Amino acid sequence: MKPKVKKSSAPQSKVRAVRPSVTNPIELPEGMWERIGQKAFELWRDRGCREGYALQDWLDAEATVMEEIHEARE
Repeated sequence: MKPKVKKSSAPQSKVRAVRPSVTNPIELPEGMWERIGQKAFELWRDRGCREGYALQDWLDAEATVMEEIHEARE
């Protein structure tokens, strides 16, 4: 015997995915992606090539490169 499934009389809300609209992404200076990638690789290597820290290495590298650019402009 199958169990009865009780249907709700309340209307079910529809869930829709919200996707932010990116109309004008930030443009990075020439070679910035490469500099950040190289720095992230250095951080990964300095960490002992341990997996699982790719995002943190990238964010740390991004912060370091941005700081270098900021210091160079002063």
